[in-house]
Amino acid sequence: MVIIDTREKDRAIGLIKRDFDKAGVEYRREKLDVGDYMDTNCPWLVVDRKQNLLEVANNVGQDLPRFLREIKRAEAQGVKIIFLVEHGYSIASLKDVQHWKNPRLKDSPLAISGERLYQKMLALQNGHNIEWRFCIKQNTGKKILKILGDGNGEEKAN
Repeated sequence: MVIIDTREKDRAIGLIKRDFDKAGVEYRREKLDVGDYMDTNCPWLVVDRKQNLLEVANNVGQDLPRFLREIKRAEAQGVKIIFLVEHGYSIASLKDVQHWKNPRLKDSPLAISGERLYQKMLALQNGHNIEWRFCIKQNTGKKILKILGDGNGEEKAN
């Protein structure tokens, strides 16, 4: 059984629930202390969905204190967080983030660059029990199921 955090918006997770239904995976909505998705057979691993790199940039920028509180709360509970970023085909790995062109740089020269965002994400991954993964929005549900599949964050082969 997969728990979906109640703070996940229905309009944002329609495709995810459809993938769960297609796979015959039972799920229910419940408030999670950390993350957005958790398999009840594997409570030490959660997936936290991010809609794109702009959301991540906000999380590791102005929202960093709140973001770190969530990471530390997970660590205190012995939970690993895998952040799944729905950014599209151009970003398939953490290294690809270096080449991301932040659209906010046009209006604000102080906006974070792809290289700086990469450095912050890498430092967080190296310093905490987290990992960054990437997918296209159409595959998020399948990717969540693969990540949660074996209980340690390693994706099972199809």
